[in-house]
Amino acid sequence: MINKSVLLLNQNYEPLSVCNVKKAVILIYLGKAEPIEEDSIRLHSVNSSMPLPLVVRLVRYAHSPKKRVILNRKNLLIRDNYTCQYCGRRAHPLTIDHLVPRQMGGKDTWENLVVACLPCNNRKANRTPEQAGMKLLSRPRRPNHYFFFIHFFGSKHERWKPYLFMD
Repeated sequence: MINKSVLLLNQNYEPLSVCNVKKAVILIYLGKAEPIEEDSIRLHSVNSSMPLPLVVRLVRYAHSPKKRVILNRKNLLIRDNYTCQYCGRRAHPLTIDHLVPRQMGGKDTWENLVVACLPCNNRKANRTPEQAGMKLLSRPRRPNHYFFFIHFFGSKHERWKPYLFMD
């Protein structure tokens, strides 16, 4: 029970990280955090008891560096849900395709790269999707760090969803 996950929010309710119950209880006890969501299960010590925290919020704002999602193959696959952005198949091997090919001045950016299966990438060849007569399932965008926060930590508890912008 002490190793269960607790969502840690900044003072402005922005998700910061996930910690264990022990760390959350220490933050609450020291007055550095307050419980926002609690479980019906109670933690007991010799002199007191308290509800098991599920979500805690820092009392003071913690400045954290601007979080950027690194552009790499792994993150592109996660963003596109391991799905070809032309045909929707989850066939392997998956490749990374430039919407505007490099030879036409296309850059390695979130907005110009998509995941494609090998047949679709070969069919598109060195052309834009419009030139190849192919449509994208969704327009590629730069993901924010919340998207990856949810992907890596998931929603371990139903009551985390409002704080992870999943409602």
